[in-house]
Amino acid sequence: MQRGKFITFEGSEGCGKSTQIRLLVEHLRARGLEIVLTREPGGTVVGEKIRHLLQYDPESANLTDESELLLFAASRAQLVRELILPALEAGKWVVADRFFDSTTIYQGVGRGLDPGAVRAINAFAVGAAVPDLTILFDLDAATGHARAVKASGSKEDRMESEPLAFFEAVRQGYLKLAAAEPERIAVVDASAGIAEVTDSVYRLVESRFPRSDS
Repeated sequence: MQRGKFITFEGSEGCGKSTQIRLLVEHLRARGLEIVLTREPGGTVVGEKIRHLLQYDPESANLTDESELLLFAASRAQLVRELILPALEAGKWVVADRFFDSTTIYQGVGRGLDPGAVRAINAFAVGAAVPDLTILFDLDAATGHARAVKASGSKEDRMESEPLAFFEAVRQGYLKLAAAEPERIAVVDASAGIAEVTDSVYRLVESRFPRSDS
């Protein structure tokens, strides 16, 4: 059986990933593909508990940067082995809202943790589960942060409460990463209208994975 494809979406807060992921999944299912949709952190029972701890649990207020990194990695390790790899080996396509690039950027760049340590922890967590395509939504930090705060209402999570300078660093980190890995990471301008962004994503996926390959 042919291995499935693994597509991940990345970008800073408020870049519009959720809408475009939903639309792409609908598009791929219309092609007759079996799609597994997941998110990070989360995607498994263990991962969802870690997600709550990382994002909303008041007891995580004093969580160290190193602990945050390891919690994200723990959620990812479980997700890879419980869900992602079995799905790919069964010929299913996996679409993930964030994956290891988020840790590379948010913890490695945003938090300023040692890049070598972040790479090693990421590699240990994901094993053979490397995305075939990563779609990076690029949006200026101020607009993205304002969108995220508006969408969250009064339930702003730990990341959304970071200062604007943090998200500026995240955006630049993502763009630098995309420039270093152009064969895997494709940048999409997220400042365009929903229909235009959707069209860009569809064309990108169709060109990378022609229907004869599905």
